[in-house]
Amino acid sequence: MSNSPVTAARWHRPLVGLAAVMGVLTIVALVGLAVDDRSIGGSPAWLKPCKFAVSLGLYALTLAWLLRFVHRWRRTGWWAATVVALASAGEMVAIVLQAVRGRPSHFDVATPFDAMIWSLMGATVMVLWTASLVVAVVVAVQRDSDPVVRSAARLGFALSLAGMMLGFLMTQPTDGQRIELDNGGAPAMIGAHSVGVADGGPSMPLTGWSTTGGDLRIPHFAGIHALQALPLLALVLALLAARYPARFGAVRTRLRVVRVAAAGYAGLVALLTWQALRGQPLLEPDALTLLSAGGLAVVVLAGLALAVRGRAEPITQSRVLQNA
Repeated sequence: MSNSPVTAARWHRPLVGLAAVMGVLTIVALVGLAVDDRSIGGSPAWLKPCKFAVSLGLYALTLAWLLRFVHRWRRTGWWAATVVALASAGEMVAIVLQAVRGRPSHFDVATPFDAMIWSLMGATVMVLWTASLVVAVVVAVQRDSDPVVRSAARLGFALSLAGMMLGFLMTQPTDGQRIELDNGGAPAMIGAHSVGVADGGPSMPLTGWSTTGGDLRIPHFAGIHALQALPLLALVLALLAARYPARFGAVRTRLRVVRVAAAGYAGLVALLTWQALRGQPLLEPDALTLLSAGGLAVVVLAGLALAVRGRAEPITQSRVLQNA
């Protein structure tokens, strides 16, 4: 994003360190999946640590890459990203601790200790979200960076932060839990991933997403990883600009493509959220969901066709390739 080789060489060390630890933890979790036959809430005990390690590792590397090119508010961005790294590490400590104990890391209020862990995780997520917002603002105010990657990062951050917020839908009591609370009971769990069915039922391999009901983890996951998808699209467009300058050489063309893709991605996250809230499994969409998905696909494809219409002036070299 920047032409400064000095700045471009500076990776945010706490985030890189976090990514390295998440890589090691992923290997540990994979070993755990192979040798530990315990299950927690119907899923293998080490599945959640594995998924979170991969997700947080990717998130940390993405932030570290984006921060390489920050000139304005550099110190603010550095400290905010350090808070992100610390909060992410704290979240993983809680998840691994509960996996070792054989207890759910989310929604578990069965004992005072479990309730404390869950409460601390909720507070940590809010810190993580706020610090990520600060990093997003710092990246957004840069002016001497590639405009296409900058736009992709801004839109990716917006969708990622929205995806994080979708996680709070899972913390609401289910109908059964609400009835128990209203009757003066003390349910062991408050909140759930699934909608319309109990957590721990039949699920998809690898992801653990429900195959019999809605699952709010799906839009949560999709939204968060927009921060990887959209900047990656910007880099792909840079490659296309170098290979097909007449079509993708103009910055305005690539900007239009990124914006259309971001709008389509937002529509997808909204569609996945709507599907999950209706208690509908991802792989068993009804006619209304299929019709909506088809309409979204048509609109996005039409938008992309309009975005690349005409011929752009050739360029000699892509700024993104220079700076990636």
